[in-house]
Amino acid sequence: MLDLLLPTAADEMAAAVAALPETREPLKTSTFRAPGEGPSRLISAVTVAVLFLLWAAATNGGWIKPLFLPSPQAVWQQFVAYLTGQANDRTLLQHAAASLLRVFSAFALACLVGVPIGLAMGVSRIARGIFDPVLEFYRPLPPLAYLPLIIIWFGIDETPKVLLIFLSCLAPLALAARAGTKAATQEQIHAAASMGASRWQVIVHVIVPAALPEILVGMRIAIGFGWTTLVAAEMVAANVGLGQMVLNASNFLRTDIVLMGIFVIGIVAFAFDLLMRAVERRLVPWKGRG
Repeated sequence: MLDLLLPTAADEMAAAVAALPETREPLKTSTFRAPGEGPSRLISAVTVAVLFLLWAAATNGGWIKPLFLPSPQAVWQQFVAYLTGQANDRTLLQHAAASLLRVFSAFALACLVGVPIGLAMGVSRIARGIFDPVLEFYRPLPPLAYLPLIIIWFGIDETPKVLLIFLSCLAPLALAARAGTKAATQEQIHAAASMGASRWQVIVHVIVPAALPEILVGMRIAIGFGWTTLVAAEMVAANVGLGQMVLNASNFLRTDIVLMGIFVIGIVAFAFDLLMRAVERRLVPWKGRG
């Protein structure tokens, strides 16, 4: 009899527990939240404002000599003078146009060469064996190390300037494209092959879309390297350009012009980075989700 009653008692107890009202809070799948864009931008704006106020206070209060750090007003005056053509030099637009032409022509050439090389390294052992030693050898070298050799080989016209920026952009693009090929899973490749896709079609329709997020990140890094190499590139007998403007002003200890040029170079680079982020959100909206 006891054996017969035990299941009945257990069933009644389970029914009673199930009838009780649910008082527990639902289980949270995650207690971590990614920071929102709004608070991040607000903190960034406050940080920039605080740094600007400290800069103005230190220079206008006489804590730092203008030779070492000019005031914001002096930098702004030079910006207006160069923008309106009142400075004893070429206008800011002429300098910026020359630098933009050099940087973006070298960047476009690096994209046309570096991305295919990186993709080839990711899918072919032969290509990896050919290009990997070359990229890994020159990638850590500072541009000034091989600048004299480029001048000896190609002279002092526009070619060495573009080539120097091209070399600084090439390695990040190739390595990013190579790393991006690993995003394509074997299941995707086998599925495409089973449907009759050729090797070239697998690369174009499977591997390249999978590698696109990494390629875009590599492009953002590469354009940053291009801008950092700009001053070194325009050391080669340049008479116009933002880097040349900074170098020429430093020879005469015009710190206000030097700082103005640095700000312009940084703002242009930041604007392009924002543009690349917008392109990334447009082309790979799935990145960072899931």
